[in-house]
Amino acid sequence: MRADADRLLDMLEAIDAIQKEAKNRADFEANEMVRVWCLHHIVVLGEAAAGVSGALRARHPGVPWRRMVAMRNAVVHGYFRVDWDEVWNVVDRELESLRRSLAEVLASENDEASS
Repeated sequence: MRADADRLLDMLEAIDAIQKEAKNRADFEANEMVRVWCLHHIVVLGEAAAGVSGALRARHPGVPWRRMVAMRNAVVHGYFRVDWDEVWNVVDRELESLRRSLAEVLASENDEASS
């Protein structure tokens, strides 16, 4: 079983991977591989979020854990009806603030573990 810190790192790496390839909306729309890349890493985000312990979630209720898991479930189970506008909105509007929140959680958990 992976530790919470490992799952947080997985989420941060997934965000980095998305931001590396998804530079702007025009590239996202024009390049199927970029869209699929983003979608895959959004699934990774949700899968990692689903595996985070309930205790960590309770300590950090401001992180949208359920929304990440719900998006993963929608993508995986509704693969035939992906709303690419919604995927882009997540990439463009939500990932940077999520990145900051997850980095804060990781730092807080590391500080607590070393105390």
